[in-house]
Amino acid sequence: MSLILRIFLIVFSFLTIFYIIRKIRKAKLRIDVSIFWLVFAILLLILSIFPGIAIWLAKVMGVISPVNLIYLFMIFILLIYSFSITLKISELDNKINELTEEIAIKERMLKDKKEKDRSGVRIKKGK
Repeated sequence: MSLILRIFLIVFSFLTIFYIIRKIRKAKLRIDVSIFWLVFAILLLILSIFPGIAIWLAKVMGVISPVNLIYLFMIFILLIYSFSITLKISELDNKINELTEEIAIKERMLKDKKEKDRSGVRIKKGK
């Protein structure tokens, strides 16, 4: 692994860690999301400080270059994270649809009740 790439990875990792910590302090990032990014940045930092790990893993996995292994690792992790975010967005979209339907039903019931009250028809409450 070239020295320039190692320096770039170390700097990028530290900047990412400091940025995440700053966002946590300002309460703009949830803790569960920040844990993923902190672990990702720390793993990248470890691989850049100790390139022997990447070299060994590249040999074991049959990857020609350790740099390619690091890129492959980063792409794989980000794809998994992207998929998990897609799942969360789908869940939230379903919840939004359910809440919208509930609000529409309640608004319709209130509107019907007001119309019945205006017309002079009173609804008896059951026992």
